[in-house]
Amino acid sequence: MIKSMTGFSKAEVNENGIHATVELKCLNGRYLDINCKMPRNIQHREYEVRELLRRTVSRGTLTVNINVESSAATGNFSIKEDAARNIYNSLNNIRKKLKIKQNVSIEHLLKFSDEIIATTEGEDEELIMNVVKNAVTNSVRNLDNMQKKEGQQIMKDIMNRMRNVTELVEKVSKLGLEKIPAERERLRQRIAQLFESDEYDEQRLQTEMVLLADKLDISEEVVRLNSHFLFFYETVKSLEPSGRKINFLLQEMGREVNTIGNKANDAQISQLIVTVKEELERIREQIQNIE
Repeated sequence: MIKSMTGFSKAEVNENGIHATVELKCLNGRYLDINCKMPRNIQHREYEVRELLRRTVSRGTLTVNINVESSAATGNFSIKEDAARNIYNSLNNIRKKLKIKQNVSIEHLLKFSDEIIATTEGEDEELIMNVVKNAVTNSVRNLDNMQKKEGQQIMKDIMNRMRNVTELVEKVSKLGLEKIPAERERLRQRIAQLFESDEYDEQRLQTEMVLLADKLDISEEVVRLNSHFLFFYETVKSLEPSGRKINFLLQEMGREVNTIGNKANDAQISQLIVTVKEELERIREQIQNIE
């Protein structure tokens, strides 16, 4: 299923007196780039969080914010009094310099809990990590659902535009066939004029005939385009469509369309080709937003 690369999700889990909050924000990115912010006491377990994320997210710049609060004694702890005193003094100095009337309180100090609270070996790290993993799993699930919904909207727009491109190319093909008799007649008249002169160059005549015949024929480009269209639809309907593969197909379509535009000696065909290029460019922009 097509998924959008962008999305945001949040999940909270309360278990055994531990409250974990996980926020995920994903933006466009060529590869998967994970930026994880989590409490210092479990930072060495970050690799476990990354593993959970990689199972679902394959591309994009993913920002992860994990916050953990405990209302139960999961282990013994002590206050780093020197650190607390230094932080208090620093905050107090800032308050005085900025002429802030509000006094420094315990709530302000608790903002630096990682710096002033020391946990002992008795703290149940596994208990905390289990809650964090549950929150991460829930948040990833929410993100995945959001990206799939957005992906459906993106794909709906892409399919509508591709159907329009297919119809436009069909019109171009018909116009190309319709203009062949007129071009043949024009060529016949030019040949007749050349034969009226005793100084005509037979080699030049043959060369012009070959060049003009090549310019008249856009059938090969149309056949290749139709092949690209078929592969495009097959790729989109596959279980794991690839944005990179679709982008490559769009590049190939663009080459064929440019060739037809260069061959076209007809205002109506040229106008249709301009519209086809515009639609392909809009599709390409949308493709940048999917995994």
